[in-house]
Amino acid sequence: MNRFLRSRFARQESVHDYIGVLVPLEEAHFHSHSARCGKAEFDEDRRSSDDGNGNGNGNGSARVEFDIDDEDEETALGDSFKHGDGDGDGEGQGMLQMDAAEYTIEGLRREVRKGAEPGRRWTEYELKSKLINKAIQDIGMGRYNWQLFILCGFGWFADNLWMQGVSLTLPSLTGEFGVSEKQVRYTTSSLYFGLSIGSALWGLGADIWGRRIAFNLTLLITGIFGTLVAYAPNWPAVCVLFGLMGTGVGGNLPVDGALFLEFLPDASSSLLTLLSVWWPVGQLVSSLFAWYFITNWPVDQGWRLFIFTIGIVTFVMFFIRFGLFHLFESPKYLLSQGRQAEAVAVVHGIAYRNNKKTWLTEEVLDAVVDTDDTERMPVRVSASSVLKQNLSSFSLSHIQPLFQNRKLGITTALIWFCWASIGMGYPLFNAFLPQYLSHGGSDVSTRAESGGDAPASVTPAETYRNYAIISIAGVPGSLLAAYLVDHKSPFLGRKGTLAISTFVSAVFLYLFVTLGTTPNTQLFFTSIEAFCQNIMYGVLYAFTPEIFPAPVRGAATGVASFLNRIAGLIAPLLAANAPGDGTTTPIYLSAALILAAFVGMVLIPIETRGRQRL
Repeated sequence: MNRFLRSRFARQESVHDYIGVLVPLEEAHFHSHSARCGKAEFDEDRRSSDDGNGNGNGNGSARVEFDIDDEDEETALGDSFKHGDGDGDGEGQGMLQMDAAEYTIEGLRREVRKGAEPGRRWTEYELKSKLINKAIQDIGMGRYNWQLFILCGFGWFADNLWMQGVSLTLPSLTGEFGVSEKQVRYTTSSLYFGLSIGSALWGLGADIWGRRIAFNLTLLITGIFGTLVAYAPNWPAVCVLFGLMGTGVGGNLPVDGALFLEFLPDASSSLLTLLSVWWPVGQLVSSLFAWYFITNWPVDQGWRLFIFTIGIVTFVMFFIRFGLFHLFESPKYLLSQGRQAEAVAVVHGIAYRNNKKTWLTEEVLDAVVDTDDTERMPVRVSASSVLKQNLSSFSLSHIQPLFQNRKLGITTALIWFCWASIGMGYPLFNAFLPQYLSHGGSDVSTRAESGGDAPASVTPAETYRNYAIISIAGVPGSLLAAYLVDHKSPFLGRKGTLAISTFVSAVFLYLFVTLGTTPNTQLFFTSIEAFCQNIMYGVLYAFTPEIFPAPVRGAATGVASFLNRIAGLIAPLLAANAPGDGTTTPIYLSAALILAAFVGMVLIPIETRGRQRL
């Protein structure tokens, strides 16, 4: 057992474990990304030739051209963060142009130093990280990456499995413990409190303890406390245990998303959008289990069996991750800890799993950074240093560059506004949807007083059946999002798809509360809304980090995530204290917030479709 645990948490990789994957540097271009795509090049980049004699490649060999004009290159950061020397080459573009001349020590030195700001000195860690990125790009997508896609998808799956699971138990909690329909909404507040702690704790913990530990423990904690909820003796205990469960599930999105990206080749970056398809699948599974258990058992048993079941599902995902799959530690984390040999061994391990070759060695890493313009890094980055670095990401010195010019300041403010608006608007409707559906029509008391048609009565079986149908309708949204984000239509792409889906979501929220007077009309409006919201979230998670270049990306996305969680924490408090019976005001507010987010998206001044990430 001890040997097994060490192999899962403390195994040290070695290049000797992966014999046969290494090729000499002079043969590396035969195994490059360009060669794999049928675009291999065998002479110096035209710019390098021009620097020497003003001529292009004289042998007529095929070249890879990137038709990117100055306007498309411009990022939200303006000229101070533009990469290259003004000729239109971004960092990502350089990573995709690979020829034989580049696979020399001098060629690699030039490659990894592209994009330097005037007067800036690259750190040893930055240069070696870029070289590892290039090596992973040359290995390409393969068996290991697709396995990781599934296992990281478990984290997104678990996130919505439990978020919807809490929502689906609210009517039963009211029935068993006698808590009012409005007061029981504080249960969701306890969940969001745990989510806020978990997202911050595990995001930081992954930098201190490593990705592998955080990757496995988040699901374990979720499974333990989630299952214990099924044995809670009273409503306060339910709230506490759901909050503790949230500390685990809250780490899934930041840890799993970051881990997946660190092993993802640049050319396959659109898979991050596709990863979001696991999120509506989690909702679907949760709704199907709730439909079966809550409607076929007494009120004090059905929700407990439901929670116990999704707890077992979470444990199964943990055991698959922990027991059946050998996860490599992030090579960038290993570099930060001074474990360069292990970082190289991980790259060899990826090549071995994918049945590919790699050219990366420790000698190449050291030779490429061995120049006078490189800042040396300490052998090991301590936990206190990591903590200080993460906290400094939210200092004014890191926030101020986000507002250094008008275009960047507007972009930053608008994207943060969108995250906060959606963070509050989404749970105001979705977190209490089972309650809304159980009424069969909006604003029961108002309709009765006005002499209108009384809403149709809805049985629990019909409520949870309709919720399952709504969940099914939402799944294709994420798939469509992955296609639309790269569509060439001027009305689509990242920005267009995001804005359109958000606007339609807001419209159907208004239709739900104004015209949803029967279970069937509610089902129709909510299905369209769920479909569009999954498109919205799928694009938003991919669009946000693409907007900001690397020097400020961490601070910008970190603040956006923080605002989203805090707004989500406030939403249940508003719903619990809404005037009236609480069946219409929260939905009106949700629609207004989503519509406000749409306005903000339309005003964002950039589009990242087709642009290399800086």
